[in-house]
Formats: sequence, structure tokens, C-alpha cells
Amino acid sequence: MPLETPEWDKVTEWVREFLLDSTDPYTQLRHAGFPPEFIGGLPLTAVSSQNARVLVQASRRTIDGQVLLLRALVLNDRLRNLPYVRDAEEYLAQLERDAEAHGSQDVFRTHVLRGAEVFLDREDLRETLRAFVADSDKSVLLVDGEPYSGRSYTYTFIRHIAQHQGFRPARVLLEPTMTATKVVRRLAAFVSDPRAGVVPPVPTDLDDALPALDEAVHWVVLQATGAEDLFWFVLDDCDRLDPGSDVWDLISQLALAIYEHAPVRRAQAPRLVLLGYGESMRQLPYELRHSLCWDRARTAGPDEVRAFFDRYVREQPPPSLAALAAEEREAALAGLVDVAVEEVLAAAAGTTGDGGTAGGGTAEGTAGGGTSDGGAADGGTAGGGSAGGEPCGDSYMRRLGSAVEGAVRVYRALH
Repeated sequence: MPLETPEWDKVTEWVREFLLDSTDPYTQLRHAGFPPEFIGGLPLTAVSSQNARVLVQASRRTIDGQVLLLRALVLNDRLRNLPYVRDAEEYLAQLERDAEAHGSQDVFRTHVLRGAEVFLDREDLRETLRAFVADSDKSVLLVDGEPYSGRSYTYTFIRHIAQHQGFRPARVLLEPTMTATKVVRRLAAFVSDPRAGVVPPVPTDLDDALPALDEAVHWVVLQATGAEDLFWFVLDDCDRLDPGSDVWDLISQLALAIYEHAPVRRAQAPRLVLLGYGESMRQLPYELRHSLCWDRARTAGPDEVRAFFDRYVREQPPPSLAALAAEEREAALAGLVDVAVEEVLAAAAGTTGDGGTAGGGTAEGTAGGGTSDGGAADGGTAGGGSAGGEPCGDSYMRRLGSAVEGAVRVYRALH
């Protein structure tokens, strides 16, 4: 999984202070090991803080670029003598694991994402996302499902895929009191550089005229299309909107604006993901009928939990079983799976207090609502409410995800 916004803020500060604190930044980067063709494409100036932002933004476009940047920092003579280097080394190790997964695994089939964070089941979603990423003619992904079935959980996997496919998800959590103006402002915060002083043409809440809102929507899409990064706008908890909310009109305008920009700059046009948007809700404009992808979330059950552990324990068997004969080893692995499934289902049902896995989950890696990522600059979340809009700790999917992650941590301790 990618570094979070506060972590990238630290990296940017280190770059400014240790890598680019020079009157000749191009030479400085050559000495740090950056490729000449990469350096030549950077619009560097005499301002080190601006140069740091440019370098970090350019490096973040690929996993290899991120690894190269952190490696240059870790090897920097000035940083190596400071306590900060431990954080830099940790970030580098994390990104190197991402790079290894990117090169050796099918990232759309990954089930353990970051640390012990798991993404259960959702086999249809995995293939839907694969097709959505590959087909530039598709511009809107809609995810339906019963409440608490894991619709917002989709965002957890989108963030994972973003790290490997080179786009930046920008999520806005919706709620009954959300207005179209607020949503546009949140999206504008993702795509615009506040240091540039450019103000989007967003109307005030007291003068929320539709033509002005339409202009603001096109401004946001135009900014996203012209940005260095490829954006996915993620509107979460659509089903929480009031039926009379003007956000419904905004969603249609936003989807249509993206559709209209796609033929002009297809590779850079943003995409729209609507979580909790059912087929019975307001229909999107007719022109989009061939640009839509659909997925339906459903609550994972015993079969999905068993499939996860069947795969996981066989991919990472305990070293203690290596000396066993094939039949004995298989029986031992099957026993581990049985125990894990039994304990996880009991914890998810709230019938055991072992290891605290029956609790409501943490802010990271809970299966019901994904993660709540702060910051409007890096795949963060803007809006109110709990992650995914679910009651903290009450949904079965959250308990199930937390229980599986607890079992993974216990299993790793056996190695």
C-alpha cells in the first residue's frame, strides 16, 4: 500500500533539506543517482521548497520512482546521521515490498495488502476493476449492495490498485446534509494547488445556481485532466444522500463532464467511482450507457473465509512443517485452516473474546468501511462521518475483517 499524506509530507521536507538544498539542483540529483532522462524532465528553479514538491510529485507516478527517491534519501550522507533515517528506511522497505509485489504478483488478485490488512473475497470486483482500468472507454464505476455489505470496502482495494496502476483516488464521504457546492469544493481541493492561488468558480451555498455549479464541475474536471496525476473521484455512501439533495444533479453533471473530456485527453481524463449507488437510484445521463461498469458487494461468509485461509497457509506454510511427509504436511495445513476459520467466525459472531478480534476494528483494515485516510492531497477522504459511513464496530463485515487480520498476525507469529 502507498505511503500516507503525512508520510509524503515528511519525505518532501527531507528532500528540501537534504537533497535539493543547493543552487544547482540538477547536479545534486545526478550525484544522488537519478537517471538523466528523469532529471531533464523536471522544471526545477532556485527555490528548494518548490523543487522538493516537483521531485516528489514526479517520483510518485511510479512505484520504481518512489523507491528510487527513498533510496536516495536513505543513502544521503546528511540524513544518515540523523534519527529521521529510521523513518526513511521504514518507508523504503514498505515501498520495496510494493515494488516486489508489482513485479511478481497479479495485484488484482492480492488478498493481504499492507501489514496484516486483508481484502476478503470480492472476486467479481477484482475482475471488474481489472477491466475498468484496462478499458479507457469506461469512465464510471458503480458499486451497489445491501447496507454494511462492504461497498465502501471497495475503496480499500482501489487504494491498493492505485499504487500499482499509477492513479490517485480522491474520496469524498457523502452524508444527508452534504450539498453539491461542498462536494465540488472538496474535489477542487484535490486537483488544485493551494499555493498557486487559483480559486475555483464555486458558488456559495446561498447562491447555488445550477449554471454556476456546472461551470465549477467542468473547472474541476479540466484541472484534473491537465494535472500530472491521473485522478479517480470516489463518492462514497451515495445511498445516504437525501432524495431531494442537489448532489444527485452534481453526480450527473460530473459523470457527463468526465465523459465529454475523455475523447480529448483520454489517458489523463479522471474517472468517477460511485459507492452505494444502486440501479434503482437516479439514472445517469443516457450518453453514459456504454461508459459504465457495475459491481455488487455482498457480505463474506464461511466459504470466503475458508478460501482465504486455504490459499494463505499454503502460500506461506510454517517452516516447522517442511520436514513432514507430503500427506502429514497437508493434514497439518488443513488443521491450521480449520482452526483459523473456526476462530474467525466465532470472533465475528461475537462469541469469543480471544485476542480482541471480535471488536469493532480499527481505522485501518476494517472490512466493512475501508480506511479513513486524512488529507485532501493524497488519496485522502474529505467529508464527515465514520469510515464508510458505518456504525463503528457494529457491522458484521468489520468484525469479520478484524478477526481475519488478527488470525493472520497470530499465524505469522508461528513462523
